[in-house]
Amino acid sequence: MRSCMAHTRLQPISNVTTIHLKPDSLSFTLHGAAQAVADVGRGIALPQSLARIFAQTNATPQARGAIQDISYHCMRHIGRAEALLNAMTTKQTEPPILHGLLCCALALISDPEEAVSGARYSAFTVVDQAVTAAAADTDMAHAKGMVNAILRRFLRERDALMKSAAGTQLARWNYPDWWIDRMRSAYPRDWQAILEAGNAAPPLTLRVNQRKISVSDYLALLAQQGIAATLIGPVAVRLAQPTPVNQIPGFSDGLVSVQDAAAQLAAPLLDLRDGMRVLDACAAPGGKSGHILETAVVELTALDSDERRLPRITENLQRLQLNASLLVGDATGNSWWDGKPFERILADVPCTASGIVRRHPDIRWLRRKSDAVQLAAISAQILDNLWQMLQADGKLLFVTCSLWPQESEAQAAAFAVRNRAIRLPAPGQLLPTANAEDDHDGLFYALFQKSGT
Repeated sequence: MRSCMAHTRLQPISNVTTIHLKPDSLSFTLHGAAQAVADVGRGIALPQSLARIFAQTNATPQARGAIQDISYHCMRHIGRAEALLNAMTTKQTEPPILHGLLCCALALISDPEEAVSGARYSAFTVVDQAVTAAAADTDMAHAKGMVNAILRRFLRERDALMKSAAGTQLARWNYPDWWIDRMRSAYPRDWQAILEAGNAAPPLTLRVNQRKISVSDYLALLAQQGIAATLIGPVAVRLAQPTPVNQIPGFSDGLVSVQDAAAQLAAPLLDLRDGMRVLDACAAPGGKSGHILETAVVELTALDSDERRLPRITENLQRLQLNASLLVGDATGNSWWDGKPFERILADVPCTASGIVRRHPDIRWLRRKSDAVQLAAISAQILDNLWQMLQADGKLLFVTCSLWPQESEAQAAAFAVRNRAIRLPAPGQLLPTANAEDDHDGLFYALFQKSGT
């Protein structure tokens, strides 16, 4: 398949092209999103690419938001866009940014009724602005005629082309073939619903900090400000419309934090009590650390292997006016450990993140079929190592945001056998779901207790 997802993985990030487009124009936005989509094809995560683009351009906050929205929208529909491209041209759409531009434009105009973060773009405006973006870039200027021809042909032949594309697995599901096959094998009854859930835009879910405000009072605060919201968990509030965090009532004061409803199960499962010594391993960006400290007054150590991620934990805890001991260290080793056992350990281990693709739609294209095996091996090392740091009668909570059994249930079962761990009740595998009562990512939870003898 000719695809922007088929380029060599992990190529170095190139410099952002200097262009002369108005920062408030759709052409500027399309150009930025095209760069981001092209970067994913090179093996670069979408957030990393966007951070680089924003740092090297004169994008306004509004333009940054629009670039992010369109690039994420494109990644959720890139299978359909590429199937349409395959039907319209046999030419190589090179360089990668040209392919990214065509994919972004087709993702927008192939479903004109679907809004992108509340905005709807006229099909003819998208075509015109995509051509303008191509013409302004020296790497794409030669292909502006092709951009115009392909997009206008789609508008003329839309029904036939959409019908043809719908017959392809790529357009229907928007995942690599191996991902679809693995999901069908793991969840023969639910695989279609799981794949569809992964293509939906995620909700904005908040965790209410009950140290500062009750859930009922916070819902009342939202209602007073005309913000529609629904309670979907003990302290989980889903906003009807995504809202920038600086506009969320009480966010800056630590009344709430952004956290998926499934992720909010971790702290309660730890069975925390004041005064406990607790470890949050692999802690960045600090969402679960904050929830632990909201739940009980504990002596918390937040560990992460990447020093560059620690400021995110600090930022989150400062906003909540909470404190923890932050350490840089490899959870497979013990050079960072002072030798004193922990009473509770949260092990949110590295994984393929296959359960959170609705939040990170680029993951499915960045992962390889073999990644689950490699990451499961690393996670097993982490779990076995942390178990040695747990005191007798202590509890370890194993968490992963993967849907692949070898990273979740099979990992938990093997760990229990190796370490003679007592397995306690926990949710197990949560499948991603979105309805009036439940709206959460696909996480896995297994809780273990160490024998007191």
